[in-house]
Amino acid sequence: MRRVLVPLSIAPELPAPGSAVAQASGYTMGTTWQVQAVLAPAQAGLRESMAQQLQRQLDIIVAQMSHWESGSDLGRFNAAPAGSWHHLPSAFYKVLSYALEVADASGGAYDPCAGALVNCWGFGAQRRYTEAGFYAPPADIVHAILAREDRARLKLDPAGRQALQPGGVQLDLSSVAKGYGVDQLANCLELNGVHHYLVEVGGELRGAGVKPDGGPWWVQLEAVPDAGQQLDTVAALHGLAIATSGDYRQHFSYAGARASHTLDPRTGYPIRNQVASVTVLHAECMAADALSTALSVLGPEAGLRFAEARKLAARFIVRTDGGLHEVTSSAFDDMLQ
Repeated sequence: MRRVLVPLSIAPELPAPGSAVAQASGYTMGTTWQVQAVLAPAQAGLRESMAQQLQRQLDIIVAQMSHWESGSDLGRFNAAPAGSWHHLPSAFYKVLSYALEVADASGGAYDPCAGALVNCWGFGAQRRYTEAGFYAPPADIVHAILAREDRARLKLDPAGRQALQPGGVQLDLSSVAKGYGVDQLANCLELNGVHHYLVEVGGELRGAGVKPDGGPWWVQLEAVPDAGQQLDTVAALHGLAIATSGDYRQHFSYAGARASHTLDPRTGYPIRNQVASVTVLHAECMAADALSTALSVLGPEAGLRFAEARKLAARFIVRTDGGLHEVTSSAFDDMLQ
C-alpha cells in the first residue's frame, strides 16, 4: 500500500518554457550532497558555476561547525579555556541559538551542549564505539557529566554574537548542522533566481516548485532497514523539508539492548523508548533535523504531545513485540491523500 503526503498550499507558478534540470553533487560532513535545479534557458550559464557555489556554502558550515575538525570554530570553542568569550560567525551563532531554543522547548530532551556525553558513548570524533578497546562509560562518569549542567553554564551574548566557554563544555551540532546545510543550498539557489529544485544532504531534503513537466518532487519517507513489511509513504516536497532520526544508523549492543547514537541528555544514556525512527516535515530543514532528534528522545507519547502543541507534521515508528507501530501527528495526517 502506498500513501501520499502533499502540502496544504501549492503555488501555481510553473518553470519557464524550455527549462531543464541541472544536477550537481559532492561530499560534505562525512556524507554526500545532491541538487536538482530547474534552470530556465536564460540561466544556462549557472550550470558551470552552480556546483562550486553550492560546495562553498557547505565548506563554510564545516569550517564553522564541524566537531570532527579541531580547527573549526566549534573545535576551537570546545578546546578553549574556562572563562573565555568567543565571537561566533553568524551561521554558527544562528544554528547554536536555534538548537538552544529546541533544548529549552523540549525540557532538555535535545541538547547541543551534550558533546561530552556523545564522546564518552563513542559516537563523537574520539574514542569511537567501532574501535578496538571501546567500552561503555561507567555510571559515575555519566553522572559526573550530567552534574556539570553544561547547557546551564553556557552563556550567549546576542548583541556581540559571542558565547562564553565556562570550561569543558563540548558543543555538538551534528543533529542540526546538516539540516542547516540543506537550507543553505536552497538559499543559494534562490539567490541565483532558481525557484524550482530538490536538494539533499545525507538523506535530508528540501524541495521547492516543481519539475519542468509540472510534476512535484516526490521523495520516499525513510523506512527502518531490515524490519519487514512497512507502509510505503511518499511526500511531495513543495516548499517543504524532511528529516528522519533513526536508531539504526549508529548503535552497539549494551546491557542486552540496542545502544543508539540518540542519547537522552536528561539521563545521560541512549534512548530506551523503543522509537526506531522519527520523521518531521517542516518549512526549514534545520528545524526538521533538530526536531526529529528531540521527538526521538521524548518518545511516542510525550513527543506526540510536543508535536501536536506546535502543529508539527511528525511520524514515529515504534518497535513493539508484534513489529513496528506507527504513530502520527494531526498535521501529518492532514497532509495524507
